[in-house]
Amino acid sequence: MKKTILTGAILAFLTLGATSAMAQDIKGDDYEQKFKMGIGANVGYPFEDPYNLNVGGDVRLQYDLSKKYSLTATTGFNNLFVSGDNNDLGYIPAKLGFKAFVLKDKFYLMGEAGAAFAVTNNYNDKSLLLSPSIGYATKYIDLSLRYEYLPDFPSIRNNAADKGLGQVSLRLAYGFDL
Repeated sequence: MKKTILTGAILAFLTLGATSAMAQDIKGDDYEQKFKMGIGANVGYPFEDPYNLNVGGDVRLQYDLSKKYSLTATTGFNNLFVSGDNNDLGYIPAKLGFKAFVLKDKFYLMGEAGAAFAVTNNYNDKSLLLSPSIGYATKYIDLSLRYEYLPDFPSIRNNAADKGLGQVSLRLAYGFDL
């Protein structure tokens, strides 16, 4: 697990360096680099048992390298609901990402990687978290659809305990300049 997180951190720093160099060529003299903040609500559908639904909220800090490229840092809280008493799995995601606007500065592709830390019902699990997404953003509204994969969280496959959780989530957020 430590090796995977270290590899992810190294890849993030390499991406940061490469995109910073690329952004200097792209941005031109008239674009002001700036920070933005987004506050979002998420609802998701987990593909593995015993989970039924994922609901959460997040805060995303975004640094615009240019009009088309941004770096992101996202955290929040998500709750995976399970039938029965006290079985829910709540976790805090911590992700770094890269966002690229691909169509008319409104539609974007984004990739995030990081970790998820379980914090409820005596779960002591942590997991790598990988999350590609596609979205639409205006000056204030951000709507995105993402896939998340958490390879180290518990799941059930073929009536046996297993690990690995995939889910698709919809995010609606309000964003503003800082």
